This record gives sequence, C-alpha cells and structure tokens, in this order.
Amino acid sequence: MDDPGQEAAGNREAPERYFEDGLLVIEDGHVIQCGRARDLLGELPDNVLIYPHPDALIVPGFIDTHVHYAQVDVIASYGTQLIDWLHNHTFPVESGFGDRQSCISTAEFFIEELLRNGTTTALVFGTVHPQSVDAFFDVAGARNLRMVCGKVMMDRNAPDDLLDTAQSGYEQSRELIKRWHGKGRLGYAVTPRFAATSTGEQLALAGQLLKENQSVHLHTHLSENRAECKWVGDLFPDRADYLDVYEHYGLLGKRSVFAHGIYLSDREWNRLAESESRLSFCPTSNLFIGSGLFRLESADQYGVPVGLGTDVGGGDSFSILRTINEAYKVQQLQQVNLSPLRSLYLATLGGARVLNLEQQIGNFEKGKEADFIVLDYRATPLLERRLASCRSLADKLFAIQMLGDDRAVRETWIMGVQQSSRH
Repeated sequence: MDDPGQEAAGNREAPERYFEDGLLVIEDGHVIQCGRARDLLGELPDNVLIYPHPDALIVPGFIDTHVHYAQVDVIASYGTQLIDWLHNHTFPVESGFGDRQSCISTAEFFIEELLRNGTTTALVFGTVHPQSVDAFFDVAGARNLRMVCGKVMMDRNAPDDLLDTAQSGYEQSRELIKRWHGKGRLGYAVTPRFAATSTGEQLALAGQLLKENQSVHLHTHLSENRAECKWVGDLFPDRADYLDVYEHYGLLGKRSVFAHGIYLSDREWNRLAESESRLSFCPTSNLFIGSGLFRLESADQYGVPVGLGTDVGGGDSFSILRTINEAYKVQQLQQVNLSPLRSLYLATLGGARVLNLEQQIGNFEKGKEADFIVLDYRATPLLERRLASCRSLADKLFAIQMLGDDRAVRETWIMGVQQSSRH
C-alpha cells in the first residue's frame, strides 16, 4: 500500500490495494504473488498447501518503531510523569537486567506478547547491560524475526548501577554491533537514552559509532515532556535547542529514529526534514504519562517520516490497534482527521520506511519477506456486529482500529511460518 498521506509531506496519493477474495502466494518465506484468488488459483501446482481464512483480513505485520522490552513489568504503573517515571519505575526495574536469566525470560515474554498482538518487527531499547541485548537477539534470532535493538548508553543522571562511561558505552556497543548487526534478520541501533543522561563525550562517541557503522540505526528520545526539554536546555546551554544537541554530535540522518517529538520548533522540524531523520509517534504513552499531543499535521507539512510506537512500559498496551485508536483521538483533539487507511500505512509500510526496511517488509510486493497477520472479523461480538453494518473497506478498517486489540489478531506469520494463533 502506498502512503495515503498529504502531498505536502512528499507522499504520493495512491489507492490501497485490496482484494475482497484474495490470495497471498508464499515460497521460501517470501511473497511470490498477491492478487485475486480467481486469477491466481489456476496457476498453482496441484500439491500446494492452501490456508483459508474466512471472515478475516490479511495485512502486513505491524511495525513498532519505539518500545522498551525491559519495562514489561512496570507497564500500567500509577501516577507519574516522565522524569518521575524514570526514577520511580524505569531505573529500578532495569537494574535487574545485569542477570542474564532475567533478560532471557523477559525477552521471551516480550516477543511472545508482540507476536500475539500482531507486531512482527520492532525498534527496541535494551538496558545499559550488554547482556540485555545479547538475550534479546538470542530470542529474536531463534524465531527468525526482523528486529532492531541496542544497548542503552547512559553515563550521568541515573543510579550508579545503571551507568556506563563514555568509553565503555562505545566499546560495548561496538562489540554488540560486530556480534549481531546483520546476523540473520537482526539489526543494531546505537541507543543513547536521551540527551540528559549522556555527557557530550558520550554523544560524540555515539556519533563516531554511526560513522564507523553506516548501516546501523540511531534510536533515542526527543522532546517528550516540557520539563525534560528545559532540563536538556540547562545541560547544554550552548546548543540552539534539543535537536541541536543531537545534531552537534552527528546523530541526525535517515537511519535516526527519535521517539515522541512533541515540543518541536519550526527550526527543529526543518532540520529533521533536511537531515531525513524520522519520528516515532507514541500516543498511548504520551497520554498515559501526560506528556502532550503529537502534531502529525506538522510532520506532514515538513515531510518528516513517521511511524507508530507503543513505548511499553510508558504506553499501556502492546497493541498497535489500540495505539491507532489513541492516535486517532490525539489528532481529533487538534481538529485533524486521521484516516483508517493512513493509520494502516503508519502501522505497516510507513513504519518500514521509518526503519529503512521498506525493501524487506511493509507490504505484499513480490520478493518481500512474508511477515503478515490475520485480523479476525468475528473477534468479539461487538466487532462482528459493527462490521456487519460497514459498507466499505475504510469503514471496516476503522471499526477494527477503534474496537480491536490483541483479540482481533487471529494469527501471526513470520517468513511464511505461523508463529502465533488464538485457536
């Protein structure tokens, strides 16, 4: 599906491709054909396996462009905003990830939960511990998943047991890149937590890692909360604004993904666009922690690519469907209508483009990796009843997005192999 976004964003208006009675043909884990069943069935060999999915919609797997796997056990924690959240919930739980078995058990649960919710690819925060990334990639690699993850770099303004140093963060990240980046379907992201928890020396070495390894990602936070923005301004008084901190150390670019981006000036929007940097829109988190409302219209105006992120545990759900639900409401509060087709794009091909993975995943073009999900029209009595009155694909998509959650994901398939099922 092409991007149904605005022309101002440099997006090409084009209709989605939808087959009411469709057939997805897969061989060796890749898409061979996608089209109308009546056109393709006669071309298949007699012995080919056919998996029927009545009362369902098959779509590309969801892509989560910002999520913290180590925060599973603090999801839905009460009563704090960002800075308090870090000190009261995030840092205490992450301190336990020095134990490899804790990393493994959490990674296994986290990945199972992603698949149950229809998420087939994610950009993932580890912790400051290198073993947190080793464990995550061990689990993800065993299931042949396309995942991107990185070790947190954090050398100040955090508990002592969660600090690395500028040099150790660089060296540990470099070793993890050598060990994991490009192994199977795995990719690495250089991951300074955010500007306030890294010294200039550490951010400079993060930039050096990007220069030395030009196919890795950069993953961090940007302008999530007003108090955070002020704090960063106080820590880096010589920089023009929050984004300028990252730019000064060479962290902007088309493989850089900045989570949140709520409080951005025109200068920052311009620089994001000119540098081809990307943003992750995390509405469940932005509402739950009380951070603010993301301006999707501004991203379109300036031409900044955007994907969706659950931000677990700041967000309160693994479900991209629930994330779309909240994204719609966030835009409504700003008198902007987010269409169901645009929402599906953000969750699939849009997310793939944010991660520079659109050549591998995101739609059903020939040769793409066959990661897809089956959405169940009869997942709940209410959804089934509501869909019965829908008269168009857009109406059906919107009903699923507003009423759906993990129960709507009947099956999740990875490279043409079923890995999760509700039956």
